[in-house]
Amino acid sequence: MPRDNAIVAAKAKSTPVKSPFSGWDGSIAGARELQAKLARRVRAVDRLSPVRLIAGVDVGFEEGGRTIRGAAVLVDARTLQPLARALVRMPTRMPYVPGLLSFRELPALLGALGKLPCKPDLVMVDGHGLAHPRAFGIASHFGVVSGLPTIGVAKSILIGEHDRLGIRRGSRTPLLHHDREIGTVLRSKRGVRPLIVSVGHKVSLPTAVELVLAATTRYRLPEPVRHADRLASRRDIAIAGRPRVTSGSARYR
Repeated sequence: MPRDNAIVAAKAKSTPVKSPFSGWDGSIAGARELQAKLARRVRAVDRLSPVRLIAGVDVGFEEGGRTIRGAAVLVDARTLQPLARALVRMPTRMPYVPGLLSFRELPALLGALGKLPCKPDLVMVDGHGLAHPRAFGIASHFGVVSGLPTIGVAKSILIGEHDRLGIRRGSRTPLLHHDREIGTVLRSKRGVRPLIVSVGHKVSLPTAVELVLAATTRYRLPEPVRHADRLASRRDIAIAGRPRVTSGSARYR
């Protein structure tokens, strides 16, 4: 088992990342076509091993968006304590395009995942899965490319509507788009804005909701995502003289 709170820092040049965009011609239209093609591979059913290790992944940006920081944090599913952290920095090679965040952020996330000392049983991604215009947000793209079970945990709605939600922790209501359930609006903490939970890959929606709630303590975000968010945004590491880091835009992932 990896040492508690171990931090694995990696530069992009030392991180071999297989391209998650095979067949893409680099165009916006081509990216959307690839999303539609890969979306057919998503499995919204439980294909999970016993969940002992959960990874949370998120990105941040520095140098005015010219550099992307991919963060992955491995957490013990029982204690919710961090076991290892990995960080990858690389140039940002695609501009911000709503609905296509995976084409900008996925290489950094996969690079960070590859630096963790153990393979997780489940990955929680800061962003959307099936709750996406082409049912293929960054959580689904991550899952299909990595082969790992994934859950999308987003902070705001990209598409869909829902009924009024109770204020108690654990309150939930379906997120609907054209009368189809694409996710769950979940109150993870009493009185705070809810999370949008959606299937990424190899996890059913009911199971995804229960896993997210089980991984949430006194904060709004589940612990794996919260730790990854802090690492990506550099809120838990003081590095003197380095530029300010901003979080990735989860709204359009």
